[in-house]
Amino acid sequence: MAAIPHDSVLKDLFSHPAMVEALLRGFVHEDWVEQLDFRTLKKQNSHYVSDTQKQRSADVVWRVQLNLPDGGREWLYLFLLIEFQSKTDPWMALRMLTYVCLLYQDLVKREKLKPGELPPVFPIVIYNGRDTWQASTEVARLIGAPDSLRRWMPAFRYQVLDEGRVPANELKHLADNLMAQLIKLETHLPDDPAILETTRALIELLKGPGFDSLRRIFTTFYHHTILSKLKPGHTIQLPGTLQEIDTMLAERIDEWIEGLRQEGELKGRKEGERAGVLKGKQSTLSQLLRLRFGPMPAWAEARLAAAPLEQLEGWIEAVLTAETLEGVIGLEN
Repeated sequence: MAAIPHDSVLKDLFSHPAMVEALLRGFVHEDWVEQLDFRTLKKQNSHYVSDTQKQRSADVVWRVQLNLPDGGREWLYLFLLIEFQSKTDPWMALRMLTYVCLLYQDLVKREKLKPGELPPVFPIVIYNGRDTWQASTEVARLIGAPDSLRRWMPAFRYQVLDEGRVPANELKHLADNLMAQLIKLETHLPDDPAILETTRALIELLKGPGFDSLRRIFTTFYHHTILSKLKPGHTIQLPGTLQEIDTMLAERIDEWIEGLRQEGELKGRKEGERAGVLKGKQSTLSQLLRLRFGPMPAWAEARLAAAPLEQLEGWIEAVLTAETLEGVIGLEN
């Protein structure tokens, strides 16, 4: 099976209304979420062209009907802009503002909206990186301006769902939420027994013909993010359904865990051996440099300590012909 970019698989998952509903119900703690008619969710085109004809992508965009507090029902166009990131982008607030503005321009052009008719937009970043999300969620915080000019700065913000920082007890409480199960898959190692438990929960949640396409997408997700990592470098018969994945994990996960442990021990030994060789080369070169050029300055010692093995080997050869210390390891920074 050809490799599929992780973002592409996630986009496919969030192109299904059940995933969008699970995301909003489980992880967006706003009063208006309860006023949404999720039966009206409709996926929108997410590619917009600016005035310079440069295409930008807002990833996944939906619209949904909002039930008004007075009991009325009105199409207000609630759009969700979902960005998938594996590491913090310090300019994300500016990027998201750009996407929203391009979306508004597209709506004005296609829907012929009048001033005052622009719909609300809820932008959210789904982040699956290891480190905590650090970027500001407000555009105003990216702008350096004195207090006298602050009222002229744009007021725009987005929400972040930092998957790795969702408390375990919250995920446990959301046992019947598809987004919670996806977060478990994203934040546990492939050989973690929690993967098997999560797989069985997904099988129950995705029963019925209404989830045929979503089951297929989740199966692709498993191929790309879990099964390929459990048996790296080996060809295995990839399952075609979540039930088959469950059976494979139940039967072979102990075997894979043991294999990964042995591979880790082997890798550790090899890294230990290489570290030993590196230390030996550093000691040899340090002695040769002292014999030829006298005491070593601190900057030279630091450079030797940071040099990779291949560079140390080259420097050892250069000692025989170089006339100065700098001729071997370069000038002081």
